[in-house]
Amino acid sequence: MHYELYIDSLFLLNFIMNLFLCLLVDRSTLRMASLGRMAAGAAVGAACALLPFLWEGAAALKLAAGGALGAAWMLCITFRVRSLRMFLKLLERLAVCSFGMGGGMLFLIRALPGLREALASVPGILGMGALFLLLSARSRGEPHGDGQSLCRAVLRRNGRELAVAALIDSGNSLFEPISGKPVCVVGRAAFDGLWEGFQEGFRAVPYHSIGKRRGILPAYLLPELRLEAGGMEYLFTDVYVAVSDEEISGADSAGAESVNMIINPRLFTERKKGGRGRRQNERRYDTESHDTGKDAIQDNPQG
Repeated sequence: MHYELYIDSLFLLNFIMNLFLCLLVDRSTLRMASLGRMAAGAAVGAACALLPFLWEGAAALKLAAGGALGAAWMLCITFRVRSLRMFLKLLERLAVCSFGMGGGMLFLIRALPGLREALASVPGILGMGALFLLLSARSRGEPHGDGQSLCRAVLRRNGRELAVAALIDSGNSLFEPISGKPVCVVGRAAFDGLWEGFQEGFRAVPYHSIGKRRGILPAYLLPELRLEAGGMEYLFTDVYVAVSDEEISGADSAGAESVNMIINPRLFTERKKGGRGRRQNERRYDTESHDTGKDAIQDNPQG
């Protein structure tokens, strides 16, 4: 039996489907990857899918080798894998997304026999992939859907390192007013344990809480911040950290005994050199029904 294979169509199909999968995995990892890196990873994965056609051998073995190589390179390029544990976590999520999307497509093809030919075509496959991506985006909402997520934060400055328990809290929407960069909040004790002597990069960050007084938090530029959450590692540089003299609370509602830092979740959506972002420095979810948003930064009675 003779088959005609159009390399351009096969590459395009694999590229777009890989891009859909990268988007799905990215949503499960606090949206760390940029669109450019996802496109580059998807392209490399699509190119690896063509490798089995370049040499002779068992078809199943060649397809498996090409798929494994493509998946590994795609993940490493898209998410800047830094450890084996991170790679395995990403691979697990990629497998779940792949089987989920593939299973959904097979279900539609079998459930709609009258449209089987159209759905099995290249436009049909891409259309189903886009549909599942849209449905997933609408159903998942925020990556930390309940508004808060515990993690481990490692702060590095001038050769010194400090590890603290941290909370990724959607109630923190502080921004540095000049650059528009998102601002995290750290307790005074943790700050004093890392900063000493001259404190460069000072900024005054205004804030207000609904139903509370306005205030000013002193903030300083932290050269490096590493977060560890859900088996993943995230590295940020030049992050503004505001210092709170009041107790950082909200840990009880997150299931932790002590939290020394509140992470602004917009760190994960900020692209390199991208946008000034929203600057209103208003703590959202600051209501009686949201414990963390209500108490994560308490007003200074004298502020």
